[in-house]
Amino acid sequence: MSTRRGVTLADVGREFLRHPSPWMLTATLLAAAAARLAAGDWQVTDAAVPLVMLAVFPFVEWVIHVAILHWRPRRIAGLTVDPLLSRKHRDHHVEPREVALVFIPWQSLLWVLPLAVAIALVVFPSLGRGLTFLTSLALLGIAYEWCHYLIHTDYKPKSAVYRSIWRNHRQHHFKNEHYWFTVTSSGTADRVLGTYPDPGTVETSPTARHLHTRS
Repeated sequence: MSTRRGVTLADVGREFLRHPSPWMLTATLLAAAAARLAAGDWQVTDAAVPLVMLAVFPFVEWVIHVAILHWRPRRIAGLTVDPLLSRKHRDHHVEPREVALVFIPWQSLLWVLPLAVAIALVVFPSLGRGLTFLTSLALLGIAYEWCHYLIHTDYKPKSAVYRSIWRNHRQHHFKNEHYWFTVTSSGTADRVLGTYPDPGTVETSPTARHLHTRS
């Protein structure tokens, strides 16, 4: 992605829609929402489920980023364990402006989305609540993809909230990869889990672009 001045939301939106993961998540959202409306059986918990998910999401984001995306390849029982998500994320750190590497790999969504459907149908006590969960999850997934993508474009932050999120994630990529793990929020889970230091007290990491290499 080349650096250009005056990039608008319409410009970056057109590029966003050229990639498969937003379409896969949107299709899941539309199907889940339609199924939820058809199922009926509305309860108070249909409001509670998305609120709880919204509150927990920064922590889920943090755990996935630390434990999966920053996974260090390991030999286990004679086999090298190095998931696609981890490999693609290392490539993303090497080339943070390569737009194709910003998105969740579509190959991973081929198993993540069916797993989410299975959780919705099996774990929840009723079909309605499970479909509310699935609808909310797809919506959060789209929000994550858009926010992460937008940060890595040439679109300049205009609101204070977005500037904070933009700065937070850029510090993770260009200052030190061991901090600032949340993407869609700034200083939420990172503050609680001890990965939100004052940037002025943190040394610039020589491995921020090349994870797991020795300095």
